[in-house]
Amino acid sequence: MWGGRFSASPSALMEAINASIGFDRRMARQDIEGSLAHSDMLAVQGIITEADRDAIHDGLRRILEEIEAGTFPFRTELEDIHMNVENRLRELIGEAAGRLHTARSRNDQVALDVRLWVRDAHDRTEAQLGALLRALLQKAETHAATVMPGFTHLQSAQPVTFGHHMMAYVEMFGRDCARIRDSRARLNECPLGAAALAGTSFPVDRHRVANALGFDGPTRNSLDSVADRDSILEFLSTAAICAVHLSRLAEEIVIWMSAPFGFIRLPDRWTTGSSIMPQKRNPDAAELVRGKTGRVIGALVATATMMKGLALTYSKDMQEDKEQLFDAADTLEIALAAMTGMVEDLEPVPERMAALAGAGYATATDLADWLVRELGMPFRDAHHVTGRIVAEAERRGLGLEDLPLSIMQTVEPRITADVKAVLGVENSVRSRTSFGGTAPERVLEQVAWWRERL
Repeated sequence: MWGGRFSASPSALMEAINASIGFDRRMARQDIEGSLAHSDMLAVQGIITEADRDAIHDGLRRILEEIEAGTFPFRTELEDIHMNVENRLRELIGEAAGRLHTARSRNDQVALDVRLWVRDAHDRTEAQLGALLRALLQKAETHAATVMPGFTHLQSAQPVTFGHHMMAYVEMFGRDCARIRDSRARLNECPLGAAALAGTSFPVDRHRVANALGFDGPTRNSLDSVADRDSILEFLSTAAICAVHLSRLAEEIVIWMSAPFGFIRLPDRWTTGSSIMPQKRNPDAAELVRGKTGRVIGALVATATMMKGLALTYSKDMQEDKEQLFDAADTLEIALAAMTGMVEDLEPVPERMAALAGAGYATATDLADWLVRELGMPFRDAHHVTGRIVAEAERRGLGLEDLPLSIMQTVEPRITADVKAVLGVENSVRSRTSFGGTAPERVLEQVAWWRERL
C-alpha cells in the first residue's frame, strides 16, 4: 500500500498490532455502499469515466456477494476492510480499481463506514426498544389493578400496582428510545469528501454522496470530519444508560423470583437448574442481563478514555473504537431481546403480592393524610401521631387495619371509625389519583398515552 515510500515490509509484530481486519470486516457492507456512492459521484463529476465507474460497481457487487457467501479471501497483511476490498477489486477488474480511491482517504472512508454502521445500530436498538415497550405496556394494562408492595430502601413503603411498576420502566426505556433518536439525528451527516483532513482539490459533489447514502447533508469541517467519533460515544452512552435500566429490571426479577418474595413466575425457558440441588430454578437470564451491563459501561469508558488525549485529527488510536462499539452493540442487542422475552412471559402471583402489600405498615401515610383531611391537623403533627399509632400496632403485632379504634384513640381521641376506610391496601391504591399516580385508572391513562405515542 505504501511501497513507494518504504523499502522494507513491517515486522510480523507490527503487522499483528496494526491489522484490524479481524473485526472491521463487520463494516464490509457499509464500506461497499460508500464506495458505490463515491465512484458514482466521481463519474458524474467527470473525475473518472463512466466505463471505470461501471466496472467498479460490477466488481464491488461481486465482492459483496463473496463476503455474504463466506468465500471472500480476507488477508491480514492488507490490514483492514478498506484495503481488502480494494485489493480484491483490482484482482477482479484491473486498473480501474485504482481510480476508486481518487479524492478520498482512508481517514474519511473509515469515518463514513463507522457512521453508517452505528446508524444501523441505532435503528436496530430503537426497534428493539419498541418491542420491549410494547411488552411492558401489555403487562401494565393487564395488571393495572394488581396490588403489590412499593419500596424505598427495599423496605415496604406504600402499596402500588404491578401495572404502575411496569409503567415506571416504560418511562425509563422511553427515554432511552428518545436518546437513540436524538443521537441518530446528530450523527446523520456524511464525512466522505473530507479526505485525509483538509478536503480535496478535486471537484467533488459531497451533497450528492450524502444524499445517496441517506444522510441529511455533508459534514461542515474537514478536520472534525475525520477526527470525530461522537457518534460512537453517544451510542455507547445511550447503550450504557439503557443497560443500567435493563439491569435494574433484571435485579427486580431476581428478587421477585426468590422464595421470600415469590411475586412472579418465569417459565423454564428463562431459567436454569442446579448441578447438585434438584429443586432449584435460577433466574439466570435476568442475572446475565444484569452482568452484561458492565461490558457496555466498560466499552463507553474505554472509548472515552481512548479519545480524551487525541489532538486533531486522525490517530491510529482511533482504530480501537470498533471492537468496543461492536461488543457493546452485540451485548445490548441480546440483553434487550432477553428482557423482552422475560417481560412477555413472566406471570405475577397476585395473591402473594397482595399479602405483602400492607406489610411494614404500608398504609401509614394514608392514616396521616386522613388526619390532615378530616381533623385539620398539620401534616407534621399528623406524621407524629401516626408514628405513635404504628408503634402501638407494632408492639401488639397487629396491622394498622386490625388495630382496635380504642387504641388509636388513646393517641388521638378525635379519630373515628371512618379511618378504617383508608387503611385497606385496595383503598390506598385507589386513592392515589394524582397525575402519574398508582390508581388503576391513572395507570390505564398512561398506557393509552404511551400506546398512542409509540
